[in-house]
Amino acid sequence: MASSTEAPARSAFLGERWHRPASLVGLIGLWGLAAVLVGDALFPGPAQVAGELLRQVAAGELLFHVGVTLGRVAVSFVLAMLAGCAVGVAMGLWPTVNRLADGLLLVLLNVPALVTIILCYVWLGLTETAAVLAVAINKTPMVAVNMREGARVLDPAYAELARVYRFGRWKTLRHVVVPQLAPYLLASTRNGLALIWKIVLVVELLGRSNGVGFKLQLYFQLFRIDSLLAYSIAFIVCVLAIEFAVLQPLEKRISRWQR
Repeated sequence: MASSTEAPARSAFLGERWHRPASLVGLIGLWGLAAVLVGDALFPGPAQVAGELLRQVAAGELLFHVGVTLGRVAVSFVLAMLAGCAVGVAMGLWPTVNRLADGLLLVLLNVPALVTIILCYVWLGLTETAAVLAVAINKTPMVAVNMREGARVLDPAYAELARVYRFGRWKTLRHVVVPQLAPYLLASTRNGLALIWKIVLVVELLGRSNGVGFKLQLYFQLFRIDSLLAYSIAFIVCVLAIEFAVLQPLEKRISRWQR
């Protein structure tokens, strides 16, 4: 028989599980109401956009362009995380490196993303390399800043403990350094994805012939609002899927050592 404390806890858990679906249903309801008040020509309703989304999926066009964009996001993200982590940890551990690189890092943090994109296209041409590099350059400084702060607060007692127990470099990195840097790494991952999605769309809009950004530009010129919303919703679904299927389970796994 369940105790008196288990029932309220179970009720609260079930209530939390229904918060997001309820808010989603409410959002769709407001969307439908706004479509009725404004008019379908300017603001297509959920049914019209869903029909366009299904049509694009059936034709294979939406899946292709979303896949291209996700590929660019993945490559840019990996490059930015590798470079940012290396630079940030080095700056946090060695003051000389921090003094030498701090000015450059500050400049890169304040260069507008649009300027970086245009310069990469001018210097490297309207190529895939220029597109990916422009996104990675914009993201790397943010990762470096987060990882620098994480490296600065590494507890030397854990490193001393690893030396006492004769941990090798790989074992020390895996069991001592990475768990302490994990919160900063996860924050960089979330912030990075949120930024990279947006920059990739601008990159595609300015200089690529495929991808979600390219299609948004095309449908803007054609004044196809239902198609604009269909591509936007498909992209949002991909982002949310990564958040719930990858980032949140990863966060729980990484934070287990703190319990």
